[in-house]
Amino acid sequence: MQILWFCAGVALILVALLDAFQTVISPRRATGRFRITRLFYIFTWWPWSHLAFMISHPRKRETALSVYGPLSLLLLIVIWAAGLLAGFALLFHSMRAPLADNMFRGNDVRSDLYISGTTIFTLGIGDLTPHSGWARLIIVLESGIGLGFLAIVIGYFPVLYGAFSRREVSISLLDARAGTPPTAAELMRRHAFKGGGEALNVLLIEWERWSAELLESHISYPLLCYFRSQHTNQSWLSAMTSVLDVCALMIAGVQDHAARQAQLTFAIARHALVDISQIFSLKPIADGEDRLPPERFDLLYGSLCQAGIRVCRDNDSMERLKKMRLLYEGHARALSEYLCMPLPPWVAAQPHKDNWLSVAKVREQTESVSQENVNLETALPIAYHDDEHHMF
Repeated sequence: MQILWFCAGVALILVALLDAFQTVISPRRATGRFRITRLFYIFTWWPWSHLAFMISHPRKRETALSVYGPLSLLLLIVIWAAGLLAGFALLFHSMRAPLADNMFRGNDVRSDLYISGTTIFTLGIGDLTPHSGWARLIIVLESGIGLGFLAIVIGYFPVLYGAFSRREVSISLLDARAGTPPTAAELMRRHAFKGGGEALNVLLIEWERWSAELLESHISYPLLCYFRSQHTNQSWLSAMTSVLDVCALMIAGVQDHAARQAQLTFAIARHALVDISQIFSLKPIADGEDRLPPERFDLLYGSLCQAGIRVCRDNDSMERLKKMRLLYEGHARALSEYLCMPLPPWVAAQPHKDNWLSVAKVREQTESVSQENVNLETALPIAYHDDEHHMF
C-alpha cells in the first residue's frame, strides 16, 4: 500500500509541474488532451459563459465575462499549488515517517497535509519534526520547489499583463480609424482623403506586426484569449476580423491602393486566427448567418463609391470577395461562438457615436469657413479691377 501511495504522490507532483511548465515557461504550444489547464478551461468556461448570458444588461454581461480571465488565472495557480501539496503529502504518508505532532496521534494523513503545506509555502513554523532521513530530504526538496513556484507566479503576471497591454493599444487606436465596433466600410471611408492610401498602407504594416505578436503571445499563453477589452464594443477578435475584411476587400475589389501590403497583412492575420482556433480544437463553422449578403454588398460598394474610392464593379467582384472570406470567416465564427465575442459587420447598421465623429464635424466646420474666406479673398480683387475699369 505504501508503494501505491508513493507512486500516486510522484505522479501528482509530476503532472502539476509539467502542466505549470508547459503553461508558464515553455514558449511552444502545449500538447496533450488531458492536461490540467486544458481540462480546467473545458469544465469552467462553458458554465461561466452560460451563466453570464442569463444577465440581460449587455454591459453587466460583458463585465461578468471579463472577470473570468483574471479569475481563472488565480484558480489555476491554486490548482497547481494544491496538486503539489497533495502529492508531497502522499509521499510523507507512504513513508510513515514518525512526526512529533501533539494534535494528531499516529500516522495521520492530516499531519502529512499540514507538514506539506507549511513546507511548500515556506512558512517554516517547525511545530512538526520528522524523525526520518528520507522525510527530511523530501522537506528540503519541497521547500525548494515551493520557492521556485512562488518566483514563477510572481514573474508570470507581468508577462501576461504586458502582452495584454500591447494588444489593447492597437485596438484602442483602431477606434478612431474604423469606428466602434470596427467595420471595413468605415475604415476605408475614413482613409478616403488625399494621401489616405499611404496612411492605410502604414496602418496595415502596423497590424501585420500586431498579428504576429498576437500569434506568438496567445499561442504561448492561451489564457490571454479570455481577457477582454476595456470597452463593450471592442475585442481582439473583432479588430482582427475587421482588418482581415479590409485586406480581403482591397485584394478582391479596390483600385488605387497598394494590394501588396494587404496580402502580407492578410496572410499573417489569417495564420494567427487559424492557429488560435486550433488551440481550442475548434472546427471552422461554414454554416451561419452571412455577414455580407448581396444587399449589404451593394451597400458596401455604394458607400465606398460615395466616399470617392475606386472599386472594381465587374460581374466577378462579389465572387472574388467571397473566396477571400471563405479563407478566414469560418475560423472567426468558431472563435466568436466559443469566446462569446461578436464579429463586426462589414457596414455599420447605424453610425456609432465616437470621438472621431465629433472631431471630424468640428474640422468640417473649420474647412467650410476657410473655403468661404478663400472665395471672399479671390472675389475682392476682381471687384476692385471692375471698378477701376468703369472709372476709366
